[in-house]
Amino acid sequence: MGRGKNIILENITIEAVASEGKCIARHEGQVIFVEQVVPGDVVDLLVFRKKKGFMEARTIKFHTLSPKRVEPFCSHFGTCGGCKWQSLPYDEQLKFKWQQVKDNLERIAKVPLPEINPILGSPDTQYYRNKLEFTFSNHRWLTDEEIQSGADLEKNALGFHVPKRFDRIVDIDTCYLQGDPSNAIRTFVKEETMKAGYPFYDILTHEGWLRNLIIRTASTGQLMVILQVAYKNEDLDNLLGKIKEAFPQITSLMYVINSKGNDTFQDLEVELFHGQDHIMEEMDGLHFKVGPKSFYQTNSKQAEQLYKVAIDMANIQPQELVYDLYTGTGTLAQFAARSAAKVVGLEYVEPAIEDAWINAKLNDLENVHFQAGDIKDLLTEEFMERHGRPQVIITDPPRAGMHTDVTDALYHSGAERIVYVSCNPATQARDIQLLAERYKVVEVQPVDMFPHTHHVENVCLLRLRD
Repeated sequence: MGRGKNIILENITIEAVASEGKCIARHEGQVIFVEQVVPGDVVDLLVFRKKKGFMEARTIKFHTLSPKRVEPFCSHFGTCGGCKWQSLPYDEQLKFKWQQVKDNLERIAKVPLPEINPILGSPDTQYYRNKLEFTFSNHRWLTDEEIQSGADLEKNALGFHVPKRFDRIVDIDTCYLQGDPSNAIRTFVKEETMKAGYPFYDILTHEGWLRNLIIRTASTGQLMVILQVAYKNEDLDNLLGKIKEAFPQITSLMYVINSKGNDTFQDLEVELFHGQDHIMEEMDGLHFKVGPKSFYQTNSKQAEQLYKVAIDMANIQPQELVYDLYTGTGTLAQFAARSAAKVVGLEYVEPAIEDAWINAKLNDLENVHFQAGDIKDLLTEEFMERHGRPQVIITDPPRAGMHTDVTDALYHSGAERIVYVSCNPATQARDIQLLAERYKVVEVQPVDMFPHTHHVENVCLLRLRD
């Protein structure tokens, strides 16, 4: 915990929102990071960690509640780690996210900036996700009241991990992230498995049977359910059969046998129990096949707006060649292909590239080329000589941003325009700083994909200097 643990600070005013959903306050010139508060709260704090330059604390008493506060709509708020900003009005959330983008670009990129566009809020602030993963566990998270009651309590749970606790699961009653019939399916599965006495998985001892439940809903109305269990037995067909009977609208009912120490199944076979092995998504007239391992933006409505922003910024002309880096299943590449002479999509996950080729065929797009491999190894001078030097580069890397070899390739590419789509403005700003000598930032558009969280997407247009 470090020195300074268990100091109590009284009547501290929470000043602003910081990164990762925390807020900041100050005491004697030192920054304090606090969770589960909002700017304007006046509180007593218990310091549990003290480091050089900052402290971390938890609230032990509220003196004054901020006028900005609203009542959280979810009964699991404060325990489940999902929607930490429910106590802030959505317009306030958007202000802080816009500021987060501005601060990162100014402090990290340190480049001249245009006026940053107003953030695009999500049209839906509840039930906006198309995919959720629920974990079975025989280590349900117990509240202080439950522990103090001394009662014999049910220990099984089907829900989400408690923040920073891999071994504890919050049993979910109602989740406001995914629309019908997600809650009904999860509740049914929990009730049926409890009734039958099936053993929930123990992540500490790696014993038990039921491991994970994934529900994917599509804008087309199609529905995928994947049940993950530790081993195959006669109970599996019985349980899946009951799910099929209770929810005949399920398009794809699948299962995974996983005896590993974790729930990831990218390297495992996904078996089909009923229906088809995929669901279909539709976005702005384009169609996409989504399999059990496919990546697809989890806020479908807002993803369409995000892609339109990127394409508008790119201003692709009919004769131009476009590179789409970190193309995933080729969603953004296919938006671009409707305007470009040709689009080359690069992606390090090979199954995603297989999906990209399938989706291009579904959409009758022949002016695309997809290739799998590590982007830093693919994007070379030799590659650009072979496939052509792009006039436009679109890049949408993971949260860690781009490898320095990739930013170096972009720096020397000669592309007239680079559209940088990011889910992490801090690493985006770092990469922009590396490109600043040759590319200037001419437009910035923040986009909120995940209401009630601290996450924000940002799109920047970089133009080659004269």
